[in-house]
Amino acid sequence: MRIGVPKEIKNNEYRVGMVPAGVRELTSAGHEVVVETGAGSGIGVDDAAYKAAGASIANTAAEVFKAGELIVKVKEPQPNECEMLRSGQVLFTYLHLAADPVQAQGLMKSKATAIAYETVTAPNGSLPLLTPMSEVAGRMSIQVGAASLQKANGGFGVLLGGVPGVQPAKVVILGGGVAGKHAAEMAVGLRADVTIVDRSLDVLRQLSATFGASLLTAYSTTETVERLVREADLVIGAVLVAGAAAPKLVTRAMLSTMKRGAVLVDISIDQGGCFETSRPTTHADPTFVVDGVIHYCVANMPGAVPRTSTFALTNATLPYVRALADLGWQAALKRDSGLAAGLNVHAGEITHEVVARALGLQARPATVSAIR
Repeated sequence: MRIGVPKEIKNNEYRVGMVPAGVRELTSAGHEVVVETGAGSGIGVDDAAYKAAGASIANTAAEVFKAGELIVKVKEPQPNECEMLRSGQVLFTYLHLAADPVQAQGLMKSKATAIAYETVTAPNGSLPLLTPMSEVAGRMSIQVGAASLQKANGGFGVLLGGVPGVQPAKVVILGGGVAGKHAAEMAVGLRADVTIVDRSLDVLRQLSATFGASLLTAYSTTETVERLVREADLVIGAVLVAGAAAPKLVTRAMLSTMKRGAVLVDISIDQGGCFETSRPTTHADPTFVVDGVIHYCVANMPGAVPRTSTFALTNATLPYVRALADLGWQAALKRDSGLAAGLNVHAGEITHEVVARALGLQARPATVSAIR
């Protein structure tokens, strides 16, 4: 199979869909890999490294999209990339369609088959291709939150961990999944006053057992969120409903009760955000202020640390890319129901029920056994 790896073009996105080690695995198995020139520059990998691994180098994205039967990316295709997709071609990347009707329409119009990293499932129900980026985003959320709390950046002017004789900042983490847990690890490590909120008692028990007395846990109710947000210096939104738009846990009314200079970091922004006042921002202009509260809502947070993120992502995606290439996408989905759960768009239709519902569309589930 011919696999195309274009250079990412989203604002300040420096990751790349595959590292040379992945290329070598695929070319050693008899596949062809076409990489756009400069695709790896953001992670410190030049064209020569890809050539040495067996890839051919294309001068433009158009050449990559034309050559590739399977396109492997990191971020969702931008409008001009959707225009380069075609019927019979497979796109494998993050899509986050629930919050992006324009992209959904572009993919449907292309007639391409789009498999989303974020809805691929493992046998235990986890999301193996979302996990590595959730780990990165969770850890980053505390870094960017701490920086945003600095007075020069508009924040309340508190040090996350305090110092002897001075109280630490209050950090509230909404969601105890992968991102929330990694945010908690960072915040606890910096000696902040940390509370994590979740709707699952099992998750709260696991977090309590892991962190002990260094972390407080709270069951998620509207009253609890209202109280904790009112007292917080930093709130991390780490809520995920696979494939669906994130629920709005912090309302505009709640925002008006918060401290001026408090900070919200919305990791859930890829899925629409879990704060009512959230809107996507970029690394070039990451924050905005509503009611005196700083909002950090960058939709590709892991792109700020592209080398770490790319290697972590390739470790997770490579076995799936190899299966798609070795077997063809139809056979690969038939063999692996978890990979089949990643199918979001096929032949001009949204195939994922949860995604379609979020977009207000009628899903056309593709029966894998009937796909041609």
